[in-house]
Amino acid sequence: MADEQTQDTQNLDANQASQDSGEDLSARVQVLEEQLAGAQDQALRVAADLQNVRRRAEQDVEKAHKFALERFAGDLLPIIDSLERGLELSNPDDENIRPMREGIELTLKMFQDTLKRYQLEALDPHGEPFNAEHHQAMAMQESADVEPNSVLKVFQKGYLLNGRLLRPAMVVVSKAPAPVSPSIDEQA
Repeated sequence: MADEQTQDTQNLDANQASQDSGEDLSARVQVLEEQLAGAQDQALRVAADLQNVRRRAEQDVEKAHKFALERFAGDLLPIIDSLERGLELSNPDDENIRPMREGIELTLKMFQDTLKRYQLEALDPHGEPFNAEHHQAMAMQESADVEPNSVLKVFQKGYLLNGRLLRPAMVVVSKAPAPVSPSIDEQA
């Protein structure tokens, strides 16, 4: 009988140990599953971060290519302004300077064609509505001939490089004429 009791106790201990190891094993499996889920989440986050970094780098390279000429183009604009001013101030009817005017016109045309090839476009807003994003108002002038807030005169053309403002156009903007107040006849 003592042997049977010892055997029963050993069986109970074995069953208890088996249950304890089963519980330990399922707890360990649960911990490992949680660690795996955390590692998978972290791997997804790292992959997303890497994709974002790659996309930003591609955008930076694209912008660098698009706007690499920005400073150089900005330095050329005063030369174009001078050529245009020279044409404005010279008399097209004067036979003595006609060859010089033709040379300036050809040089200016070559300059403008070259700028267009590199996506540098002129803003000549004469007669257009004032746009604060592309125009810089130098003065306001009353005008009954055009709508208020229209560009009356362009002092200096503006330029866009690949759609981004390189230099605003300097303009005179119209405003509505002041109402004429009736004069009062003080002698009446």
